[in-house]
Amino acid sequence: MSLWNKTAARLRVLTLVLIVATIAPTLASAGGFFKDERFFGPPTPAPKVLIISMFAPEGQVWLDKLGPWREHKVPGLSPDYPVVRCNRAEVCVMTTGMGHTNAAASTMALVLSRSFDLSRTYFLIAGIAGINPEYGTVGSVAWARYLVDFGIQWEIDAREIPAEWPGGYLGINTRHPKDKPPLDYKTEVFQLDEALLQKAYALSRGVTLSDGAQAQAARAKFPAAPANQPPTVLQCDTLAGDTWFSGTALGERATEWTKIVTDGKGVYCTTQQEDNATYEALKRGAALKLLDLKRVAVLRGGSDFDRPYPGQSSADNLVNYADQGGFVITLNNLFLAGNPLVQAISKNWAAWRNGVPR
Repeated sequence: MSLWNKTAARLRVLTLVLIVATIAPTLASAGGFFKDERFFGPPTPAPKVLIISMFAPEGQVWLDKLGPWREHKVPGLSPDYPVVRCNRAEVCVMTTGMGHTNAAASTMALVLSRSFDLSRTYFLIAGIAGINPEYGTVGSVAWARYLVDFGIQWEIDAREIPAEWPGGYLGINTRHPKDKPPLDYKTEVFQLDEALLQKAYALSRGVTLSDGAQAQAARAKFPAAPANQPPTVLQCDTLAGDTWFSGTALGERATEWTKIVTDGKGVYCTTQQEDNATYEALKRGAALKLLDLKRVAVLRGGSDFDRPYPGQSSADNLVNYADQGGFVITLNNLFLAGNPLVQAISKNWAAWRNGVPR
């Protein structure tokens, strides 16, 4: 080929590249060739809302009500829950598996898989919990401002607690149970975005929640409100720890610990296993610019009391927690209280796309 022909051929290729670069955005927005899955595969899903549940019943309440769903298999998720499901409104549901380890591993796997564009996604962590009868009752649901880890403490054998101490727990590298620890783990406490919290609470505070006869009977054994009242939507804080506990003294420590690590600002009302682990995984994704931590909300529902009613043993309260009748109604109430936020975001995306609307 002559020098002239080689030059002409190169010019034709360059012209074609320039034409393609110019018209590609137009074709893509029109749903043309550049969005054809036959050539480029399916587009990366960009959820408007991702609901994070911890075990099957928590996820199922959303799956039953917001489908139909398309499944997306993500490497590294729990083998019990290997897919993320998304509907046509770009609302997705994932289940991590229970406990700190499963929650962190599954959330981290999702974030780092880059199977989804999470840069503008709102995350709703929604699950059941124990509830403090001083702030709520079975069936109540609470939006959290603070996520507190109850497990990162020192513990003294209960039979050897110093007489002058109020209990057997104290912060790591402290001298007394009332001392604030140095927070060396960096996961002891997280504060969620206030604007999203207030919007979520405002959207849900007036909803009518589910109730049941068994739950009403369990509440009636408590002598005072709010424990003996119908369920409501609350704003109070949640405590994470893999060890389930039952007892007034432990509940009082949960209240004290929440105040210690939040400098007196936090109000303990629900106890669960996973939320600090889930949030830390999301935080690491945010550090990689993969998501926005200001778009994380946490809703926990009280399926059972964290301490016994007067005259009941702590062991009976724990072992027979299912007798309180809170499980089914609380699952439904998580949906009833959480769905207004989900719908507000997905149906008014123009207002929410760039952040929580004022």
